[in-house]
Amino acid sequence: MTDRRTEILTGAARVIARQGVRGLRVADLAAEAGVSTALIYYHFKDRAGILRHALAFIGDRADRYTAAEEGADAGAHPAGPRRLLERTLLLEFQDLPEVRENSTAWGELRAHSVFDPELREDLAAAGTAWAAEVAGHLAELCPTAPPGAVTAAAERLTALLEGLSVRWLSGLLPLRHARGLVREAIGVEVARLDSPSSRSSHPSRID
Repeated sequence: MTDRRTEILTGAARVIARQGVRGLRVADLAAEAGVSTALIYYHFKDRAGILRHALAFIGDRADRYTAAEEGADAGAHPAGPRRLLERTLLLEFQDLPEVRENSTAWGELRAHSVFDPELREDLAAAGTAWAAEVAGHLAELCPTAPPGAVTAAAERLTALLEGLSVRWLSGLLPLRHARGLVREAIGVEVARLDSPSSRSSHPSRID
């Protein structure tokens, strides 16, 4: 990605987080990114293109700060599957400007997708990929659990995280408490997947 495209998408994430999707105007974005409106249209063609690429940029940025944290721990403290699972979810709860901005912009895009079918498809694909990553950690942690049960657990955990994130960002939930609730939910899901009833009552696939 070129520096100019990165600057534009960084500005788009900031404007969306601050003003919402409906408040994203190309002139405001140009001022935020320090570029011309013509350059924005050159790179992204239209407002819909800006939104689609902003969604991908926000997802990639979340992957980057997660990967950076994993790299910092890799040498001295190799992470097991439980730690990887917790980190994948809990790194969304950091009181850092970039993380708060990223989570807020993601929430704004998710809310707007209710009225935008094209954006909804892109958001659904991103959500599916995230749930699959969580499911991979769960499957490694609970290798005897049926795949359908693992997928359902990952969907519950990611949905819970999105709801808790909104409450935290809105000031309705302290950061420490939000992180504690996520850890408790992970414990519940892992215990469920490890139980004999889970192995006997869940099919290996969900139709």
